[in-house]
Amino acid sequence: MRKHTGPLFYVGLLLFVFLVMFPFLWILLAALKPPAELFGERAFHFIIQNPSFDNFVRVFTERPFARYLWNSTVVATLTTLYSITIASFAAYAIAWLSFRGKAIILGVVLAVSMFPQIATISPIFMFMQSMGLTNSYIGLIIPYTTFALPLAIWNLTIFFRKIPSDLGEAAKVDGASIWQTMTKVFFPLAMPGVFTTAILVFIAAWNEFLFALTLNTQEAMKTVPVGIVMFQGMFTIPWGEISAASIIVTIPLVVMVLIFQKRIISGLTSGAVKE
Repeated sequence: MRKHTGPLFYVGLLLFVFLVMFPFLWILLAALKPPAELFGERAFHFIIQNPSFDNFVRVFTERPFARYLWNSTVVATLTTLYSITIASFAAYAIAWLSFRGKAIILGVVLAVSMFPQIATISPIFMFMQSMGLTNSYIGLIIPYTTFALPLAIWNLTIFFRKIPSDLGEAAKVDGASIWQTMTKVFFPLAMPGVFTTAILVFIAAWNEFLFALTLNTQEAMKTVPVGIVMFQGMFTIPWGEISAASIIVTIPLVVMVLIFQKRIISGLTSGAVKE
C-alpha cells in the first residue's frame, strides 16, 4: 500500500534544498549588488535595492576572462577525450579479458591517484620546463592525466563489470572477435558509464588549480580557477567581480551535465535490444 507523504516531508525537503542552494544564492546576490550595497549596511540583506550587471560586464571588459574560459574549455575537453578513450580500452581489458597482473594494474592505478599533487608538482614542473611545455595546453593535459586517467579507469571498470557476461559469450558463439565484442556489444551498453565518467573527469580538469597555477604563468594561458584567484583591486578585493566570475564558470558545467543527462537516460533505455 502506498504511503502518503505529509507536510513535514515537504517542509524538510524545502529546508534541505535551501541549505544546499544557499551558497550559490549568496554568490548570485553578491554578483548583482553594486559596491554600495555589497560593502555597506545592506551587505547581509537578501533584497537588492539597485541590482546591476556591472560586475558581469567588468569581468569581461576589464579582465581577460574570456581567454580564461577558452583555456579551461580546451584543456578540460582534451583531457576528457584523451582520458576517456584510453580508460575505455583499459577498463574493458581489466574487466573482461583474462591476463596476469590485473590486480597489480588496478593497484598501480589506485596508488597513482593517491599521490597528493603537492608531492608531484616539483618533478612535473622540472620535466615540463626542460621539454619546453610550460605555458601550453599540452603542458597541462599531460599532468592532468595523473588524476583524470585513474578516475576514469576505476569508474569504467566497475561499470563494465556490471554488464552481463552472457552478452559477451553470445557474441563469441556468433563468431565475433574481441574488437567486435568490445565495440558492438559492450561499448553501446557502457555509454551511460562513459558519459557519467566524462562528467566527473571534465569537472575535475575544469576545477584543477595547483598544476595550472604552477605550469602556466603567462596571463594569456591561465585557466579560470587561477584567473579568478588573481582578481585583485588596488586597495580592496573585488568580491562582486569574483562572485560574477564564479556564477559564469558554473554555466558550462550545468549545461554539460544537462546534455549528458539526456545521453545517459537514452543509453540506459537502449543497448541490449537487438533490432
